Amino acid sequence: MKSSLHKLLLVLLAFLIKASQSYAQQLSLPRQDDRWLLQPDGSITWIISNHLPHADHIEMSGEKVSLWVAYSVDTSKICHITRTVVFPTFRMLPDDTRSHIAYTFDDNALPRMYVDGMLLQSDPSAASIGIRVKSINQHGIMRIEEQVGDQKSVKIERAFFPSVDKPLAIEKYKFTNIGNKPVTIFVEHLKREATTDTIRSKGAPHTIIMQSVNDGSRVLQSGQSYTFSVCYRATDHPSSLRPVNPELEEKARQSRIDEIEAPLQLQTPDSILNAMFAFAKIRATESIFKTKGGYMHGPGGLSYYAAIWANDQAEYINPYFAISGDKIGNLSAMNAYRMFARYMNSDYNALPSSIVAEGDTVWKGAGDRGDQAMIAYGASRYALTYGNADSAKVLWPLISWCLEYSRRHINSQGVVESKSDELEGRFPSGKANLSTNCLYYDALISSAVLGRQLQLPKQQTDQYNQQAARLKENIEKYFGADIAGFHTYKYYETNDVLRAWICMPLTMGIYDRSKGTIDALFSPQLWTADGLATQAGQETFWDRSTLYALRGVLQAGATEQAMTFLRYYSHRRLLGEHVPYPVEAYPEGNQRHLSAESGLYCRIFTEGLFGIRPTGFHSFTLCPRLPKDWNFMTLKNIKAFGHSFDITVIRKGTNEVVTVIPAGGKAIQKTWAKKAPLEFKLE
Repeated sequence: MKSSLHKLLLVLLAFLIKASQSYAQQLSLPRQDDRWLLQPDGSITWIISNHLPHADHIEMSGEKVSLWVAYSVDTSKICHITRTVVFPTFRMLPDDTRSHIAYTFDDNALPRMYVDGMLLQSDPSAASIGIRVKSINQHGIMRIEEQVGDQKSVKIERAFFPSVDKPLAIEKYKFTNIGNKPVTIFVEHLKREATTDTIRSKGAPHTIIMQSVNDGSRVLQSGQSYTFSVCYRATDHPSSLRPVNPELEEKARQSRIDEIEAPLQLQTPDSILNAMFAFAKIRATESIFKTKGGYMHGPGGLSYYAAIWANDQAEYINPYFAISGDKIGNLSAMNAYRMFARYMNSDYNALPSSIVAEGDTVWKGAGDRGDQAMIAYGASRYALTYGNADSAKVLWPLISWCLEYSRRHINSQGVVESKSDELEGRFPSGKANLSTNCLYYDALISSAVLGRQLQLPKQQTDQYNQQAARLKENIEKYFGADIAGFHTYKYYETNDVLRAWICMPLTMGIYDRSKGTIDALFSPQLWTADGLATQAGQETFWDRSTLYALRGVLQAGATEQAMTFLRYYSHRRLLGEHVPYPVEAYPEGNQRHLSAESGLYCRIFTEGLFGIRPTGFHSFTLCPRLPKDWNFMTLKNIKAFGHSFDITVIRKGTNEVVTVIPAGGKAIQKTWAKKAPLEFKLE
């Protein structure tokens, strides 16, 4: 009798715990009220209502410029804009991470504009006319629609965008007479120049020019339009500048956006996920700068340009470029790894964490952050996914050097030590941290596969697999722990509070503690309104850990849990208060749209939802995680493993039919019973 009662109590306790966890998860997902609306063309629009005031910012980039637009709308529906224009390849001395030049222009810097002799301004007086904003639209180009005065006779359409290939940003105005009477528009001619200090300027003094284009007076009949622009540019040769053609620049920008969006298209029943994926591709790919050191992907955020990092570029974004189909993205990836390879040395001193100033100097301020594990992980994944043997041969010396460096830093307990992690001491990481060890573990596995593809001695590739197996055991012994009631991991040896990066084993295919880890990640202790807190009890969050976690939870097979939080996160980032991309961190950086985070978002789908894992230059496995309320999901026009192909997953009874369709080739169809990964080889 006592035994039966005891069992009943245990069952009841288990039920209450499960119900409590479910309730806690519901509490951690607050209701979201959309500010923005998804449009049929894939853009998002904010129709200005009474939900004011509101402020936000967005960054847009080209090969020679980055345009940061901070905008706010007050309770009178007046829009205020600050434009910060960054010129990554125009630099000052001494060389450092932030030695680029940048200039900020507010609304008072604009040329004055008149309608029928009345000055247009935000705060109108008796002798001027006010402007009220009606809507703001985002899709690689920021567009604002405004109306002039109370008579609503003139409409203004503004567009903000960077040049694709010039040190130039453009703000374009289109005035349209929507009334019944002729209207006279007059725009003052404006040209302002500033030249940097000759002594501190690198190479030559730099001149920054703000200039109006197509200014003057126009009489508009009903229905007619007039367009003029304000251009922000940098040059070292102001006397030989060519005229700017804003119309051609806008077409080129739109063409680049279309080029980024064409390959690797996500098609699912969820339009918000599809759109967020497409937006993330834009931000991930646009932020590549053409420097004297070659193409360099840069995070942006008004701080990080013409420079590369072992985490943002080598680890986060480059494996995405291997499957993105973007030519410039792949050029930047290979260039980043080549740059790091220059610092290999026979003494196995750590590589720099960052190479800055167009490649002219380095940053080593945080010591070894586990950078070698980051590089080996990213480069081995990149080489396999890209599927080009010649590129892989170029990368192999760097990969094997980084693996050997990490091996030499294994301590007596069998795990790799590093001075810090990618948070660079913002939060404690001990002598050995979970992130560095998980990256090294995955790098060993990928490198064993890559070595076989390169026909290296079997003994060497076997050693990598053996080292990986030992490291997996030691990760469990060293980091495995019960924290806050969850069967999960401690981030470092003496860690006793939950940390966001406990998600790392899931992302690297270690599922021994998956249930406890997933429960911890989605518990109120870690999950906040903006994703994972870096540490339980702290307000600080970094999107990168949330993005890794969502991918890892999908890989672990907890599809419905992952999708609940992925939908919430995507909705918030695309249609909420700060749009339309993943962000870096808060409070630090005020949620900057750093670009590598967008690459991590895309990898949630390629590696998590579809479960793509490279097994060779032309082969891969799939573990698709089709949500229960979807009947299909597709990745179209994938360019990876040396081929172009589509992947479609369709529900068929309790199983899923997976079809891989190579361009110009025969479709490969397999049924997945949600157990062993499906293997595919492209001929």
